[in-house]
Amino acid sequence: MAAPKVALASDHAGFVLKKGLLVALESWGRTAIDLGTDGPDPVDYPDLADTLAKGLADGEVDIGVLVCGTGTGIAMAANRHPHVRAAACHDVTSARLARQHNDANVLALGERLIGAETAKDCLKAFIETPFEGGRHRRRVGKLSRRPVLC
Repeated sequence: MAAPKVALASDHAGFVLKKGLLVALESWGRTAIDLGTDGPDPVDYPDLADTLAKGLADGEVDIGVLVCGTGTGIAMAANRHPHVRAAACHDVTSARLARQHNDANVLALGERLIGAETAKDCLKAFIETPFEGGRHRRRVGKLSRRPVLC
């Protein structure tokens, strides 16, 4: 099985951590695509989430990593796309379980909340953990349904 193609994107509050994660992926022999941003100038995180979501939809990448200040806003923006299952994670256990039980395809991290080494550990767990399937498959299938308005 080929290693998954990984794309990373961040807003200005997450670009330092994103750069470190790119270096880590390279050191692990992984190919990663940097979707921006490239500096501290303010940008809007929904735009970066949309860019990553498009890459997933087009099949250009298999897994995404999004970074903002907390990981929450950028995950919320990404999850507006029905094919995206973004999980804001803060430790290895949450990253592993997001893949194993929720078939998450996007890891969201918060540069202001997580240290660089913990973030690298989360990323490694995320990209190396397969979806368990089984009882989780039915539940994950319900995540992409269009909402029913009451």
